[in-house]
This record gives sequence, structure tokens and C-alpha cells, in this order.
Amino acid sequence: MNPKTEFYGNLIVNYAKENYRECFREPDGLLKHPFIVPGSCYANELWDWDSWLTDLALREIAAPEEIEVYEKGCVLNFLEHVDAEGRMPIFISPRKTALTAFGEGEKNIHKPCLAQHALLIAGRDGNAEWLRDKFDRIGLYLGWYDRFCLHESGLYVWLDDFAIGVDNDPCTFYRPPKSSGSIYLNCLMYMELLAAAQLAGMLGKDDADNRYRAKAERLRAAIQEQCWDERDGFFYNVDTNLLPVDKTQNLHSGCPRHWSTLLQRIEVWACFLPMWAGIATPEQAGRMVEHYRDDRTYHAPFGVRTLSKMEKMYAIIKSGNPSCWLGPVWGVSNYLVFDGLRRYGFTADARELAEKTIALFGRDIEAIGQLHEYYDPETGAGVNHPGFQNWNFLAVNMFHWLQRFPPLEKTLEGPASPGEAGPSGASPGETFPDHRPPL
Repeated sequence: MNPKTEFYGNLIVNYAKENYRECFREPDGLLKHPFIVPGSCYANELWDWDSWLTDLALREIAAPEEIEVYEKGCVLNFLEHVDAEGRMPIFISPRKTALTAFGEGEKNIHKPCLAQHALLIAGRDGNAEWLRDKFDRIGLYLGWYDRFCLHESGLYVWLDDFAIGVDNDPCTFYRPPKSSGSIYLNCLMYMELLAAAQLAGMLGKDDADNRYRAKAERLRAAIQEQCWDERDGFFYNVDTNLLPVDKTQNLHSGCPRHWSTLLQRIEVWACFLPMWAGIATPEQAGRMVEHYRDDRTYHAPFGVRTLSKMEKMYAIIKSGNPSCWLGPVWGVSNYLVFDGLRRYGFTADARELAEKTIALFGRDIEAIGQLHEYYDPETGAGVNHPGFQNWNFLAVNMFHWLQRFPPLEKTLEGPASPGEAGPSGASPGETFPDHRPPL
């Protein structure tokens, strides 16, 4: 490890150790259990994928006996607010939830990561008994996705562009309702179904285990069929905003459409998530990594541009509600792309991205003593929300990985098969702590 990476890595670890307790909250109002917030700027609000990924980072910093009650509380608080239809709120505050705050009508719910968060916790000791009396509520919320978001193509769609996490992703932002077959949403759902299956297995619910695995396999096949572009060697979001086939229309009846989606060839960072989720084949990963390495599109001095620099929508803008995902570097996107590279054995690329992320955050702490929400990919300057913590602490996970696995004399040149590399998909010899359910 070069001296600069080691210096910045230790700076980040020390910063995280000094500040991580700001993410802990005690029961308050509607939140009956202790929980984790993304950082001090989030007051007393529990958020869906933020709490999951913040917890993944905190587990590298905090002792299990200190954090367990807070991480379990995140899952239990959400499960206690599932309604009869299966709607689970995106956030919960002491006085309101997303379901009560934004009125009636179809709105997006908790992103598919609740079971993954529960499995992250249960995986520590292989014990999911604390979930037994509420496990059926996981089925309720997954069933809501099947009823309201499952498209004829086999993919899941967002109901609208409300609170999707990647706020102004142009593949969903300002698009018609139920028109976005998001690769981000579907990769999360694939891993969520596998996580639900594993939790069911831990609880002796074999029928649920088999059912969720079968659904995951159908979704994997749909992602391969609908989202993979053989021409470009890349996965994309898809457009589901097509008129229904009406065979009574004479002008169309001779050759009605036989496709259920259209590719959105827009290069957003989430196009790499099939590597994080283990959906890509090794051959596909080999083609995908060429997109990652292209300086004209994703590959930037400080990480992964969240939108290719060659897209017309590319912009580095200071904004909130929505936060900007039109090109700035985010800690979470850097981490998940890193994790996919690592999973498929692109060790040199994973190392480079980890080092860039550590330099990005280390420089910020060195200069102003805190972190930002997102950054300029060319200069590394913080763009918005100083004081942001959240998944930025995942830089600690990256730093620990660099410490555990020094460079090999011969770098792995091609993708390793996740199936051959062990349950985590790690390169041979690695034991990197893995939050993903096994393939």
C-alpha cells in the first residue's frame, strides 16, 4: 500500500471511530426500537437503503455487542410499519412515515433491501430467530412488489420517480408512471429474493426458501433477456412505456410488436450492478469492465461518474431534493462498483477504485474535517451537504480490504466465475466479509 493511501485510510478510520455514534438513535414516538440514521444531519429519521449500507460500514468500526440492538431495531421498526397491503415506508420519523406524509395514491415503497439488511445481521451467528414472528411481513412487502410493480417482461418497475434513492437518474426521473424497468431496482430485488430465501431456510421454512429462490431465478433470466445488450456488451435500464397490443387495429394487426421493453442506452453507474449482484456471466463482466475503464465515460480521477460524461444530461450541480446523480461521484456508487469488480476478480481495478475513494474522502477530512454527500469527479471537490456520513463510511471497508489483501505479483487479468470463487464470489484466497446472500 502506498504511503498516501495508508495515511488517508487511517485518517478516515479515525474520523469514523470518532463520529459513528452520531448514527445511533434511541426509541422515539413511532420508532419503538433503537435504530441507525445516516448521520447527524438526518435527525431522528430511519431510511431504507441508507440504514442498511450505513450498518454495513459500521460493522467494520463498532463492536457487535454495541451495534446489534440498533441494527436489529432498523429491521424491526420497518416490519412493524407494514400495512395490510404490504406497503413498507421508505422512511419513518417519530411522528410520521412516508406512507402518511405524502398522501394517498400509488407511491414507491421501501426499496428491496430489508431482507438483505436482516441477513447481514443474522449472518453474524447464523441465527434469525429474532425475526420469526415477523418474517411473514417480509413476504407481505415482497408480495406488494409483485402486485403493483411486476411487468409482463418479468422485470419490476418503479411506480414513479419518487424517492428512488438515485434521485434524478434520467432513466426514471420525469418519466411516466410505471415506465422504468430500472436495472438498479431489479438487481436489488434479485438479491432481496435470495436473502429472503436464505432467511426462510434459517427459520426452517423450506417452502418459502424454494419459492423465493425460484422467483430470483426467473428475475435473473428476465434481466439477462431484457437488459443485456449484446451490441454494446453492457446491461441497461429498459423502457416499459409501450402501448398494449391491440389486434383489432388493422394498421398494426399484420405484425404487432413481439417485444415487451425497449433498451434505454443511457450509461448510468447502476448498469454495473449486475456484477455486484452476480447476475453477469464472466464473459459479460469482461466486456462490462471495458466500459468502467473508459475515461470518456465513467472512469474519473476520483471514482465512478454516476452518469457517463458523454451523456447530454451530464451535469455537476449542487442541489437537494433531488440530490444530483447526473455525474458526481458518490461514496455508495464507488463502493458497489468496487464490490462488483472485486467479486469477478478484477483485482487491479478494484484496488484502483478503493484507492481513489480513500484519497477523495481523506483529502476532504484533511481539508475541512468532514465529508460531503457527493463530489466533483475531476477535482475531488465536495459539491453539497458537508457533514454527510452515511455510506461514506464504506471507505473503511475498502481500506480494510486493501490492508488484508496486498497486491499479488501477478494481477488477475480476466473475470473469475462467481460460482467457482466461493459463496462471496471473492477472488481465490480472499475472505472479505460479504453482505450478499450466496449465489
